[in-house]
Amino acid sequence: MTDIHRTSNGTSSKSTSKAAKDESLEYKMEIVWGNVLAHCVLHAIALYGLTDVAWKSNFKTLLFATVLVFVGVMGVTAGPHRLWCHRGYSAKLPMRILLAVCSTLAFQNSIFTWARDHRAHHKFTDTNADPHNAKRGFFFSHIGWLMVKKHPDVIKRGGGIDCSDLLNDPVVYYQHKYYYQLSLIITFFLPTYLPHYLWGESIWNAFIMAGITRLILEYHIAWSVNSVAHMWGNRPYDESIDPAENMMVSLFGMGEGWHNYHHVFPFDYRASEFRWKVNPTTQFIDLMHLLGQAYNLKTVPKDLIKARAQKTGNGTMYEQLNRQKVGQVDAENEKGYTYDY
Repeated sequence: MTDIHRTSNGTSSKSTSKAAKDESLEYKMEIVWGNVLAHCVLHAIALYGLTDVAWKSNFKTLLFATVLVFVGVMGVTAGPHRLWCHRGYSAKLPMRILLAVCSTLAFQNSIFTWARDHRAHHKFTDTNADPHNAKRGFFFSHIGWLMVKKHPDVIKRGGGIDCSDLLNDPVVYYQHKYYYQLSLIITFFLPTYLPHYLWGESIWNAFIMAGITRLILEYHIAWSVNSVAHMWGNRPYDESIDPAENMMVSLFGMGEGWHNYHHVFPFDYRASEFRWKVNPTTQFIDLMHLLGQAYNLKTVPKDLIKARAQKTGNGTMYEQLNRQKVGQVDAENEKGYTYDY
């Protein structure tokens, strides 16, 4: 059993100490200029789309692009994040296929790659073994990490994380195997072709708005979880860690901004104490549960949440009590729970 209070991010002290030692190694950042160029070009196209093409496009195209932004975000939050990475719930084949399609639309790497990197993020949060270590600054955690070679600690420490369960799912396996072929169709071709076919939008306008501009807006929403939600917000569950509760990130990120709770209890399918508090992803999973597609929804008992917040939180959610007394209640409630991811 893993003791969630041994470290600030839910990892074992042994793994954390190893990561800390790795931080002392000499490291020289290497820029991947191809990635820099790609992001510059994509952002230039998106800026062109927002300032020029948007005013020339059919309203239906703009609405379609907006819907796709949140479909893509939802595909990642409900799929690679809460289902496959954290195993917060289980899903039947039709729902898993749907989530695979929606996460492919988001174009944030295959399910396997996304979940693998995110497990490393949780195990080594805000150390050099974290792929988007917020300690390296806002720009790095937001987008810079995609423009440089991975820190050696990310490869060394992350390579030891068990991800064998991911490829045991045929949906994950085939989506990973044919990721770029699927992305060409789902991420770029269909968002461009459908507005042209359904309501006569020009191929150019559809490609710029529903293809590229939509993708960049979606990226920044996703990236804000790594940056904004690790720097600004409230920490009612554990004030010793950087991840925070951020309402704005949750608003645009479909409920992913309740980040202090999520890093304390990562396996909870709600990624929050409250399923109704600006949390569309949780409500989507609840709907799928009613339809019989989602099951085995994992949550944390209320008394355990309260005990943890009283012991390590900043007192804004639950009033802090005697630390020794709360520790005894907390330890009793922890029995039977693991917090690996």
